Amino acid sequence: MTAFSDDDRELVALGYVPSFKREFSNLATISFAFSIMGLCSSIATTLNTPLLTGGPSSVVWCWILGASMCLALGSSIAEIVSAYPTSGGMYTASARLTPKKYRARVGWLVGWLNILGQIAGVSSTEFGLANMIWAAVDGNYEVTQTKTVWLFVVLLIVHGCLNCLGTRWLARISSAFVFVNLGATILIIIVLLATTPRSEMHAAGYVFGSQGIVNQTGGWNNGLAFVFGLLSVQWTMTDYDATAHICEEVKRAAYAAPTAIFIAVIGTGLLGWLLNIVIVLCSGPLADLPGASGSAFLQVMYLRMGKAGSLILWVPVCFTAFFVVQTALQATSRTIYAFSRDHGLPDRGFFGYNSKVTQTPLRSIILCTLVSIIPGLLDLASPIAANAIFALTAIALDLSYIIPIFLRRVFQNHPDVMFKPGPFYMGGGMLGWAANWICICWTLFVCVIFSFPVTLPVTPETMNYASVITVGVMVFAFIWYILDGHRHYHGPQSNIKQDVEPEKEFGEVEKDSEDRNGSDYV
Repeated sequence: MTAFSDDDRELVALGYVPSFKREFSNLATISFAFSIMGLCSSIATTLNTPLLTGGPSSVVWCWILGASMCLALGSSIAEIVSAYPTSGGMYTASARLTPKKYRARVGWLVGWLNILGQIAGVSSTEFGLANMIWAAVDGNYEVTQTKTVWLFVVLLIVHGCLNCLGTRWLARISSAFVFVNLGATILIIIVLLATTPRSEMHAAGYVFGSQGIVNQTGGWNNGLAFVFGLLSVQWTMTDYDATAHICEEVKRAAYAAPTAIFIAVIGTGLLGWLLNIVIVLCSGPLADLPGASGSAFLQVMYLRMGKAGSLILWVPVCFTAFFVVQTALQATSRTIYAFSRDHGLPDRGFFGYNSKVTQTPLRSIILCTLVSIIPGLLDLASPIAANAIFALTAIALDLSYIIPIFLRRVFQNHPDVMFKPGPFYMGGGMLGWAANWICICWTLFVCVIFSFPVTLPVTPETMNYASVITVGVMVFAFIWYILDGHRHYHGPQSNIKQDVEPEKEFGEVEKDSEDRNGSDYV
């Protein structure tokens, strides 16, 4: 029995007909997991918030604190992905981990939180890339809001076209992402240290100590200003389950996908901490940041490397952001494909089909691309409204992660659930229990922090609408379910026609226990 057929047997046991080619190798899968976090580009686009609210020490210490907590969350997600390696990811898992009478409602909520969070993530990251590209343009060239939006639209169309390629080509392209991502980060670290005179490097007290706590929030206390530094790491280290959404395209998915998530979280956390330390160490006077470009990260590079050197290294940083959107759009399209396959969309399963030519979900790719353009176009009419939608990303995704983790702990021995771990398993003892509950509590705490405006006084421009939008999405989702959704959505369903009735829940499909060895540990 080959690994390929084992993967397909596992998918059939979960109630789905294999419809993708499994072309993602271990390297491609790990590269995909690293790329979705986009280390140097994500730090470049989020550095302003911790640096200009809590100060340099907030940048350094909040990163390693948040990264440690993200390891608990990433490990918990990896454990669930290993048990349920399907394109639905945490959405499918949440329904599997719920008693039957709650299954449809929980699946509906988590599905929409995950989809909307991912779409907002694609749109906001692409918009950030457009701003990164314009930030490198000479100051004599006028960059207007309209030019930024149209560049954003063009980039999204390019990503949509690239995602229409067959799985083999997507896997080959993805394999190169990790080298650009990590290579650019390491190169920036080396060049910054080499070009900064020792006499101009900040003292340890500024980087790690109380000298580096500089409250620039306009009124929040020092403690809250300091924890605003978590926004950068939590924004960077999110969308963990993107790798789960390509599970049906991964060889040995129950092993490769969770392992890739685990490795990427550790690697991104440690290398990101080193990059943040070096950036702060070489940053120059805080009063000069963020500089003319509006990006503190680019300004530090310009200060130490000069215009030519900083622009040369800015290119791979932008490519890293480009790769983030490429992988995020692929993951989002697979989520919509899975949700449509389960009749979660009012489309009669139209977006739940693969192209016979590419064996990829072209319909859902086109839908994702078009829908992701909308928030960017909204920026032309109301930047406040566009930013409010962008802010949905982190909270919506994080909530969609901890719901199945919570359900696993509460219902794992319920007769309708009977959770069977996959190869990646933290065990039934204290380690797994602690990791699950720590990440749940931490994520709820971070969601509260994400809801605060980072500066005072609060104006319509500085107001943080993230919590309002997220709650609104949840309320709207349940109203829609009550009015219409319950008619076509009854929880994840098997699409195996030969031996299983079409409407039969996959929770009732008999699993071969030999495919799940709960005693395997990672």
